[in-house]
Amino acid sequence: MPDRIEEITAKIREFRDERDWMQFHNPKDLATALSIEASELVEQFLWKSPEECKQRIVEKREAIEDEVADIAVYLFEFADNLGIDLIDAMERKMAKNAAKYPVDKAKGSNVKYDEL
Repeated sequence: MPDRIEEITAKIREFRDERDWMQFHNPKDLATALSIEASELVEQFLWKSPEECKQRIVEKREAIEDEVADIAVYLFEFADNLGIDLIDAMERKMAKNAAKYPVDKAKGSNVKYDEL
């Protein structure tokens, strides 16, 4: 999978550079774009019951996948531009989460770590 991440990141970089968009892709604007795209994903499920959400996933699968892809593209570029190894960062964060949410306290619970 890391090779695929490197490949797609190179494609994202090439797409951006062919259009001379790096000048617009500063950390603030990429973070803003990420937030907007995440909101567009949330909008797919706004005011829907769990059953309606399941139906929406079937009926609007491509649109939902497009929003997920938009989020991923901006995230990968953000990480690339800032020199963040996304896999390493995710592994570090998962280790932190495991310490905050030990299985014996967190299993089956939805409370925040400071309330466990």
